[in-house]
Parts: sequence; structure tokens; C-alpha cells
Amino acid sequence: MHYSMNWDLDTIFPGGSHSHKLQQRMAQLDEQIAAFHQEVKDFQPEKKKSTELLSILKWNTKVSNVFEECSSFIEALLSADVYDTKAKLLSGELFKKMPEYQLATTSFAKKLAQIEEENWKQWLTEPELENLAFRLSEIRRDGSKLLSEAEENIFNTLSLDGLNAWSQHYDTIVANISIPFTKADGTKVELSAGQAFNKMTGDPDANIRAEIFEKWEQVWSQKADLFSDTLNHLDGFRLSTQKLHGIDNYLQEPLEYNRLKQETLETMWATIQKNKQPFVDYLKRKAQLFGTKKMKWQDQEAPIILENMQERTFTFDEAASFIIENFQEFSPKMAAFAQSAFEKSWIEAEDRPGKRPGGYCTSFPESRESRIFMTYSQSINEVATVAHELGHAFHSEVMWDLPRLNQEYAMNVAETASTFAELIVADATLKKAQTKAEKINLLDVKMQNAIAMFMNIHTRYLFENKFYQARKKGLVSAEQISEMMVNAQKESYLDSLDNYHPHFWASKLHFFIDDVPFYNFPYTFGYLFSMGIYALANEQGTSFENEYIALLQDTASMTTEELAKKHLGVDLTQADFWQAGIDKVLEDVNEFMLLTKDYI
Repeated sequence: MHYSMNWDLDTIFPGGSHSHKLQQRMAQLDEQIAAFHQEVKDFQPEKKKSTELLSILKWNTKVSNVFEECSSFIEALLSADVYDTKAKLLSGELFKKMPEYQLATTSFAKKLAQIEEENWKQWLTEPELENLAFRLSEIRRDGSKLLSEAEENIFNTLSLDGLNAWSQHYDTIVANISIPFTKADGTKVELSAGQAFNKMTGDPDANIRAEIFEKWEQVWSQKADLFSDTLNHLDGFRLSTQKLHGIDNYLQEPLEYNRLKQETLETMWATIQKNKQPFVDYLKRKAQLFGTKKMKWQDQEAPIILENMQERTFTFDEAASFIIENFQEFSPKMAAFAQSAFEKSWIEAEDRPGKRPGGYCTSFPESRESRIFMTYSQSINEVATVAHELGHAFHSEVMWDLPRLNQEYAMNVAETASTFAELIVADATLKKAQTKAEKINLLDVKMQNAIAMFMNIHTRYLFENKFYQARKKGLVSAEQISEMMVNAQKESYLDSLDNYHPHFWASKLHFFIDDVPFYNFPYTFGYLFSMGIYALANEQGTSFENEYIALLQDTASMTTEELAKKHLGVDLTQADFWQAGIDKVLEDVNEFMLLTKDYI
């Protein structure tokens, strides 16, 4: 079967950034926001009329769905073509409407916060509201922290040219990043950031990886002052907003967003830290297989090619077939969904200039569809990335029939579904290994994920902590930021690398995202949490499918600790859960070390 490597966005809004349907949809927003405002204004919570509350929620759903539908579409256009200036203008036009919508949600949250606790608990027992109790209580909690409606409206309006603008400014700078490269035949080309990253981390030739890494560092360092201004003002805006709301702990916002206790987060990192030495040993062994004493930054994800092994590659069509086939063993519904996504051209995978680096999955709630963005290069890593993003899309798919409030799951549990899908593919490739050399290669591919979660993501978490602490005291120079980054890398990797990436902070989009602070620890959480789910799936096979879907459908309706207790029977605040997940990864480390000892 042949599948397109370009996504079909015309089924959402035909015509790209010149779509008349998109313009009409955006124009309708003003009337819908006004109607939502009126509903909130007329709402008298002391009368405890469930019909009024449900009507407000209906209008809120209508408005938020349009916002997400339009913003996801515009973001998709900008990802696929960083030079689409019309799309950038549309983004500004759309988000100009956001403060007015936020004013209504602010008023609604504040009204809920005024209800006395006893009356609130009693109201939530009504059948119409019972299944929304958790999310409504979150809105009420957040409403209790808000300032006046006028003050909150000022914050939201200023965010357009503050927090949001600095995040968009980062995208503008990155759009102008290119890396010069000379091909084997002498042809000189300019690689986009996405193309250069793939080659820097995945090319089999160590000299090419080293050459591009050197140029990569140079290019990002040349614009370091622009990136430092952007990061300083983006996080400075966030810290100022938190301070004015009486929030001293910069982790409070990301923890509440992820519905996670700080105790759980600290236990997870502490358990990982105690288990790092075997992963350091793995990195050292991999470096030795490359003929060096210590691992180089750019070589962490490079393939291990031993003897006469030819690294397996997958065309996009082969990747699709492989993913569908192996999803089938755990969840026929997941496999059918993946096949449908390929057939309907939901994935933008073509390797070409002008695309943003990275990959993501985005949802279109009005269309009840998803789209996946990436740059596919035929490696097994890219097959895993496709599976990862399909995991996100499947998570959204099983939520569409729930009330809108109960669809709003956080990043940490979102990464659980995607990592679960990725694990299926990683183990499937490993089982099909024909030789010892191929098994080593595939074990290494699987281990790269663990290194990313336990070392790289930990680096980002440590760095952001240090940056926020410094930013509280004032502006931080580009030189200081780079020094913080290197120190974080050394601490996370136990100083085991031969070289470091000082400007990693500038090249990593996640530090510049405006809507989710600390876009790092949820990945590691999702990775280890999915280990527990994957263990059950292996025990039960396809009979686990319904349990898995039930877990996904609960991800926005309870705290993460409650979710784990209900569906896995575990306590996330205890180290034994995290240790069990790490122990499963250590099995792969031990096998890798055993298989490779004869090659040293």
C-alpha cells in the first residue's frame, strides 16, 4: 500500500493560509465569544441551577473548539512552511481575540470560587454534574487565585505582545537558521534546522556528525544574544505574572497543570539519580564501539554498525505496515486507527527544506481529527517517532465522545500514550533481529530513549530550575545561560561525556513554548509510567485493550496519583514503582553490555 508523505489539511480548511472557510470560522468567533460572555454574566451560582452551568459549559466548548481548530491549522501551516508569512499574520489575527474569551473564563472561574465549600460539594452530587466534578473543582480552585477581572484582562491582553510574542519571536529566528553542508558528490546545500539535526545525530559517518555538530554550535551561538533576550523576557513575563498572583514556587504552575504532587516528581528524579551509573557504563561502552574513550554529545543517537551489518531502513510505506502490524498484537482498535491515519494522509513526513525541526501531534476538535508533523528519514528511530505521535493521536481519538472538560488531559499522561506506542515498535524490531550485530544495533536504538529520558530530559529540568532561580534576580546573559546548560549536562550525565552542547538551550524549542512551563519532566514521567502499562499489556495481550482505553479516558478526570492507583494499583509517591520501571530498562542495559563485550 502506498501512503502520501504530505498531510491533507484541505479537509479541515481548504486553501491553506488563503482559506475563505478559515476566515469565516475566525469571524464567527466574535459572536460566539459575546454569547459566552452573556451566559457567564447572567449566571447566578447561588441559585445552583445546573441547566445554567451546563449552558455555560456548552458555549465554552463551542468557543474553545473553534480556537483550537483554527490555531492548530495555522500552526500546521507554519510548521510545514516557515516562510508562510500569511499564516503568521493569521496567527496574530486569531490570538487578538483570546483576551476577550479569557475575560469570560476568568469571570466564570471567580463566580465558582465564591460558592461556599459545603454548597459546592452538595451541588456536585447532582447527576448532571457528577462526572464533571473534578474538572469543575479545578476551575473553582484556579478562580480563587485570580485577581480582579479587570486586572486579569490586562494580563491576558499584555500576553499577546509579551509571553506569546516572545515565543513566536523564537520561531521567527529559527526560520532563518540554516547549516551549510557539502554532499559526497561535491554539491553544496543549505540544510534546515530539522534536516541538520537529523544528520548530526543519525548519520553513520562520525566525521559528518562531528562536522555538523561544530557548525550547529556556531550557528546557534551566532544568534545567542537574540535567543537569550527571548528566553529572559519569556520566562521573566511568566515569573512576574506568578509573583503578582502570589505564587513564589515556579514549579507550582507546571505541577498543577500536570496534576502531579511535588513529592511524586522528587521521588521519580531521586530514584533515577540512584540508578544512573549503569547508563553511564552503557555510554562508555558505546563510545568504545565507536573507537573513542568517552561518548561525544553528537554520537549519543548514532547507529552502532558492527561487522558487515547493514542497518535496516524503512520506507514510509514499510514503516506504516510495520506499525499497523505490531499495534494489532496489543490493540486492534489502535491498529485500525493507525491505518486510517495513514490512508487519510494525516502525517506530514516529507524531508525537505523550509520545515520546522522536531515533531508533534495536534488535534482538531471540531473535525475530531489529528495531524502529525515530522521529517522522516527512513531510520528505525523515525519509525518509532511515527508510532509515538500516533499514540498521541489515538489518545485524542478515544476522548472525543467525552465532555470537553474531560478531554483536557495534561502533558505527562499524554506522553504515556505516545511512549506506550513507541515501546511496542521498539520491542517488535528487537524480536525480529537476525544476528548478534543487528540485536546490538536495535538494543542501542531502544536505549537511546532511556538516555534521553534519564539524562537529556534531566539536564533540561536541572537547567530550567537554575535559570528560573537566576532570572528571579535579574536578566541572565547568554554566556551565563550557556554555562548553566553545560553544568546541567555534566551533573545529569555524571560528567561522562567527551564534549558538551553549550547552546542546547537555544536550539531546543521546548524552552520557548509559552503555554506549558517546564516542558521536560512530563516526558520522563510518561516514559516510566508507560512501562507499568506495557508490562500489563504484555501479560494480557489484546484483552488489555479495553482497560488501556479506560485508563486513557480517565486521564483528565483525576489526579495522576489517583489515575495510577485506580488503573495500576500503585503509589507514585513511593520509590518502588519508579524502581520497577528502571529495572525493566536495566535488563536491556545488561543485555547490551553482555553482547558487546567481545567487540571491545
